[in-house]
Amino acid sequence: MSRSPYEVLGVARDAPQKDIQSAYRKLAKKLHPDLNPGDKSAEEKFKAVSAAYSLLGDEEKRGKYDRGEIDETGAEAAPRHYYREYASAGDTAGRYGSAQGFGDFTDADEVFSGFFSRGGQGGRRTMRGRDAHFSMEIDFLDAANGAKRQIGLPDGPPIDLQIPPGTRDGQTLRLRGKGEPGFDGGQAGDALIEIRVRPHPLFKADGDDVRFEVPISLSEAVLGGKIRVPTLDGAVNVTIPANSNTGKTLRLKGKGLHRQGGGHGDAYVTLKIMLPAEPDQELAAFIQGWSAGKAEDPRKGMGG
Repeated sequence: MSRSPYEVLGVARDAPQKDIQSAYRKLAKKLHPDLNPGDKSAEEKFKAVSAAYSLLGDEEKRGKYDRGEIDETGAEAAPRHYYREYASAGDTAGRYGSAQGFGDFTDADEVFSGFFSRGGQGGRRTMRGRDAHFSMEIDFLDAANGAKRQIGLPDGPPIDLQIPPGTRDGQTLRLRGKGEPGFDGGQAGDALIEIRVRPHPLFKADGDDVRFEVPISLSEAVLGGKIRVPTLDGAVNVTIPANSNTGKTLRLKGKGLHRQGGGHGDAYVTLKIMLPAEPDQELAAFIQGWSAGKAEDPRKGMGG
């Protein structure tokens, strides 16, 4: 007896959609053929996981499955099968032939029902080609601001891939019709490119926002002033309030990542006081004679 898609993904039947998506991503990363070259067992498990997510990842199809309207392959359940039993006796053109023999050809982003159509004489079937899965690493700023990159696909010339602004790590981009060819004249599948964003030495994504540290001098911390700080789309002027401590965070509105629904997140700049690289005798002498500074206890209240 075949396992249910819930069992394949390892989630409960009442699991929320976000848990289903999380379980799929975790298993897909573990079992992806690119990470397990030559491992047929991992490849078969990856196909099963992808097929299960194709069903449960779509709320409408998941609802139909839960109500028994479709089975694990996405094919309509009992009502259509029951009708075929009666209609097949006079079905010389094969109008009611089952499509389930092609179940192993389906993949994560393919729709299981509606791929097959009657064409020509003898009830010939066409089937949409499988989607092809790839991965690509890009720089953080290319993901944030958008870029055009060339990708080589099997059995074809390199093509340009447009990376939209605000692309996130783990996001999948689709190239329609660039997957595997269809069966018997069917539509070609799509190429699905999973994006991996390389870490940036300064910027760190936090949802739609971006965070980073900026060093400031002791003079700037005490007296305040204007400094230039980098952002995703170029440097801007920022005002540092007088008497700013390490850890103080300034908000730059609209300087974060592109939001999917439009607009931008914010940038958060955390200040970090840096003393001179070389000892400053004048500064040391001032601190030595600074009685108020010696009386200040920044750890007061911490205990011990």
